[in-house]
Amino acid sequence: MVGRHATGRRRAAFTALGALALTAAVPSAASAGPPPAPGPLPTAAQTLGADRAPAELLRALGRDLGLTADQASARLVNEAEAGTRAGRLRTTLGSHFAGAWVSGTTSAQLTVATTDAAQVAAIRAQGAEATVVKRTLADLNAAKERLDAAARRVRTPDTPVWYVDVPANRVVVQATDRQAAAAFVQAAGLKAGDVGVRVSANRPRVLADLVGGEAYYIDDKARCSIGFSVTKGQEQGFASAGHCGKPGATTAGADKSAQGEFRASVFPGKDMSWVAVNDTWTATPDVKGEAEQKVQVAGSVQGLVGTSVCRSGSTTGWHCGTVEQHDASVSYAEGTVDGLTQTTVCAEPGDSGGPFVSGTQAQGMTSGGSGDCTNGGTTFFQPVNPVLQEFGLTLKTAENRSTLPAPADEGAADGWRSGRVYEAGSTVRYGGTRYTCLQNHQAQVAWSPEGTPALWQRTA
Repeated sequence: MVGRHATGRRRAAFTALGALALTAAVPSAASAGPPPAPGPLPTAAQTLGADRAPAELLRALGRDLGLTADQASARLVNEAEAGTRAGRLRTTLGSHFAGAWVSGTTSAQLTVATTDAAQVAAIRAQGAEATVVKRTLADLNAAKERLDAAARRVRTPDTPVWYVDVPANRVVVQATDRQAAAAFVQAAGLKAGDVGVRVSANRPRVLADLVGGEAYYIDDKARCSIGFSVTKGQEQGFASAGHCGKPGATTAGADKSAQGEFRASVFPGKDMSWVAVNDTWTATPDVKGEAEQKVQVAGSVQGLVGTSVCRSGSTTGWHCGTVEQHDASVSYAEGTVDGLTQTTVCAEPGDSGGPFVSGTQAQGMTSGGSGDCTNGGTTFFQPVNPVLQEFGLTLKTAENRSTLPAPADEGAADGWRSGRVYEAGSTVRYGGTRYTCLQNHQAQVAWSPEGTPALWQRTA
């Protein structure tokens, strides 16, 4: 670990291989800056920093996805813009919305599904491909929840993964054989024809390593990777995987110096934790990339299915792939974890807890998977926004100054507030106007609804 000194004390940044470093707290909404400057509002790519991706990120995307530098750059911009268009269409389509995803070498194609053929024109008007399907996203999520409930009643060792496959418009169960899948589907009270089956011998496992190495150590025996820098009040720390340590467990840095303590941890059920660090450590918005280079996190806007993501970990370093599914459930040997995101990125033991980013947007922390970085594999991550919400944390991001005044209705119960996690479809009041959230994210001072059409749509 790279150390730094300030005023006679070692202030070591979290720069262990693949880990996200830590800094000071994000200011409150009340500290918003001067009135807005004249001119057009920022595009989605500008808001999310996709138009200025670090060279290290572009190189990794090129290596792992077979892209040129121009293609990698175009892909990040297209994915940022697609997320906003999908959010607007989600609002427009209402209960008929059946999901959205990107595809193509540069993610140039956005596809939006609906159960109402009369809405095809509205989808195409947003520059998206339309597909008419049988089941709404709400229907698919309801079926997935029935599988979740069944998993709490019966053991699922031979059906280790289940998820909503948005492009296929169905719920899928991954099983070691079809008989096991059929039994699980029956236990959930679902019809066999409503659930797809993927037969695979792979059994995901959590990616902690009891051998030792870099990153951070738990109680002098386990090793994981630092995730994202966070603050809670005056405390600094980092988010990581829940299976890495229990509340009260102590941590040490890669150099074995005293570091902190797990303040909260949930596993199984979820795979989330956060560690509060002592005052010799400083929070920064950095993720460790290739060749000791850093990528700075600018926010936590969730990417669509098909979006490119890169992962950093203390065992295998920096690797990229794409998002395959959101809200997957995984039955590890230790118990079932719900709400994970499935990706094509590889990982190995010791990478657990490390950060996943899409462009400069934090996505989540490595949970587990199957395969390795020699032969490839599937890796799941715990999305970061639910962790921030569950533990009341604020993600540390690259400094963004607001150009908008603080809202007059900031103190209202339904008023917009920085630091709060918002889900797509939720509404807030800002400056006397009602806005609808387009993409899941944690609000920042510089991302108020009035100035970020990439994240908010004016509705009243």
